[in-house]
Amino acid sequence: MGTTDVVASGLYGEPDRRGSALQAGSTGSPTSAEVSVATPGLAALAPEGLYVHIPFCVSVCPYCDFVVYAGAAARGPSHRVGELVGALHVELQLRADALDAGLRTEAAPSPLGSLYPGGGTPSLLSAEQVAGLIEAVADRFGLAADAEITLEANPGPDEIGDLDGFRDAGVTRLSLGAQSMGAIALRRVGRRHSPEDVEDAVGAARRTGFGSINVDLLTDIPGQSVDSFGRSLSQVLELEPDHLSVYALSLDDPDAEGLTGTTGAHLPVRRGARRWRDAVREDQSDDRAAQMERLTDKLATAAGLQRYEIANLARSGQRSRHNLLYWRRRPFLALGPGAHAS
Repeated sequence: MGTTDVVASGLYGEPDRRGSALQAGSTGSPTSAEVSVATPGLAALAPEGLYVHIPFCVSVCPYCDFVVYAGAAARGPSHRVGELVGALHVELQLRADALDAGLRTEAAPSPLGSLYPGGGTPSLLSAEQVAGLIEAVADRFGLAADAEITLEANPGPDEIGDLDGFRDAGVTRLSLGAQSMGAIALRRVGRRHSPEDVEDAVGAARRTGFGSINVDLLTDIPGQSVDSFGRSLSQVLELEPDHLSVYALSLDDPDAEGLTGTTGAHLPVRRGARRWRDAVREDQSDDRAAQMERLTDKLATAAGLQRYEIANLARSGQRSRHNLLYWRRRPFLALGPGAHAS
């Protein structure tokens, strides 16, 4: 991730993270006027979903362009997670106030059908913090009785988080950032988890009782062959996920595209990440990526998942409502640094 799905992001399966009133590096809270200005069209349409950006990771992958902070900001005695959660509560109230003031109808808006904390790594939050955000959203915007509440999580024992606590908090859908089931490929793109961690995470999510589990995979990882991708995909399908997001790894330059800076949607590319991208970009192939997509359709269809839009496949009844908001250009709101709504 917002927009229609972020096919070229190479990060997670879901929303674009641009244009929030709480910009990266902001030290203050936005005013209600700033929130209103930052939300074009808010007065015309009530939102059907809400994206919440959690900008923390244990480490930053070299292909990641989004607003993400790692290391001491994410963990340890000086972490800023609690500070961020507090700011999200402030922004949530301001956006709700702006919505209440701007709607062009006297009828109360329908409760939200989708809530999506993405990142970053939202599973670094405590269950209490996740529950507090869900409760605040329900209080100000309303949540439908059958609302889809997705939480993104990284596999691995130190990043998967409190699955039981998240489920008790109301999360109904878990989105796991696997990216590959190949140990070499995972190391190549800077992922910290192992293939075994993905298997463990899916199993733990099933035991916890999540009704829908998504697994993200990347195609066109430098050095990855069609055969090795096929093996990785087959291993994931053996885990019987309800939903599959498959994205082509993009190594575009957000600096050159004007997406960084004080008014940009992304953080500048770090020096080490730029060196890595320059070194591996020639190992990518559009033709090979296309073959991987065709193989995805073949194997996933045989396993009972159907492609329902450009990067996502699902079993019957398991299409992501939040993804479809973007795909169908339905109105939604977004909170957090770098988050974007339309």
